[in-house]
Amino acid sequence: MLFQVGGQGTRPTFFEMAAAQQLPSSLRAALTYSLGVLALRRPFIHKILDYEDECFALLTLVLETHSLRTTDGSFAESLYGLRRRAVNIKVKGDNKGPDAREEITHTGLEKRQKVLSVVFLVILPYLRSKLHSIYNKEREAALQASLWGTEDERFGDTDYFDGNGNSIVSTSSSDTEESVRDRLRKKIRKIVAVCYPWIHAGNEGLSFAYQLLYLLDATGFYSLGLHALGIHVCRATGQELMDTSSRISKIRSRERERLRGPPWLKAVQSALLSCAYGVLDYAQTGLIAAVFFFKMMEWWYQSAEERMSAPTVYPPPPPPPPPKVAKDGISLPTDRTLCPLCSQKRANPSVVAVSGLVFCYSCVFRYVSQYKRCPVTLMPATVDHIRRLFHDV
Repeated sequence: MLFQVGGQGTRPTFFEMAAAQQLPSSLRAALTYSLGVLALRRPFIHKILDYEDECFALLTLVLETHSLRTTDGSFAESLYGLRRRAVNIKVKGDNKGPDAREEITHTGLEKRQKVLSVVFLVILPYLRSKLHSIYNKEREAALQASLWGTEDERFGDTDYFDGNGNSIVSTSSSDTEESVRDRLRKKIRKIVAVCYPWIHAGNEGLSFAYQLLYLLDATGFYSLGLHALGIHVCRATGQELMDTSSRISKIRSRERERLRGPPWLKAVQSALLSCAYGVLDYAQTGLIAAVFFFKMMEWWYQSAEERMSAPTVYPPPPPPPPPKVAKDGISLPTDRTLCPLCSQKRANPSVVAVSGLVFCYSCVFRYVSQYKRCPVTLMPATVDHIRRLFHDV
């Protein structure tokens, strides 16, 4: 299945290159959406979605390897009738003179260029996806920490008490020691959270620069990866498109001739190869149909006007500042686990809603019942403002 887009010469237009570049992301979105729908009836499919990056990388590895081997182009490029060609630059005339001219010739891809093309098409996008996932998790953790404090600050120094004030279990952060692996993992995630925005910005900036230069016909390389590999993407000629099927047949025939063993084993191996090739051919057609189906459903259920009028999602507002200690109020102890009223470990911790400070339930109940105010801030309060705090043990 091939799509020819209008244009003159062998140099693809900017829109052809942009469409070929965006096809893998559209394909991934279509597959994720389809699996998400199927997972509603088949819960075991959720295991595939848990390893979405790995599964898609494996799928693209198979497709890109097969496409580069048979058509000298990536999976997306071959669908648009594009081919990859190695660039050879020859200088005519005096190398230092003003009459020197550069002549660019295109040849077939070498094995090294095909292997590196797979690395740029599969391995690097996979690593970028994993780094982006780690960065998003660290960003969410930092946002939660800014709003509610770190996990150690919230739960690290709390004790659980029964009804008589006896400690049930202590989860002091000083008693828990992180393993070396956990500390190393956290350190790596922090480094990724700091470095990834700069790496992402640099990559996007270089991509924009190359695409702008390609659009202005100032360079023949559409991306930094193609420039590093010394590869131009060219529009395939009509004869090359017609010879693609015969080339694939020759490659598959040579692979069958390489089979060794007794006749019955060769027959079994040949049948397995034929089945694998058939599945691969149908998979390529099915994947393209999935992309078009996904785009049609996206257009059907969400129009451009709805996307423009959709409300912007903002992060939650920061928490209010901590209450101030009144001049005549009870001072707060330096140990946050102590009750300000009895200066002992809090038993049945309870919070006064008007101030957000935590005391022993019995202490604050007696004080508020008598004085009708918070012991620390002296803000007016009643027993209805006392809330018990319960923790999952």
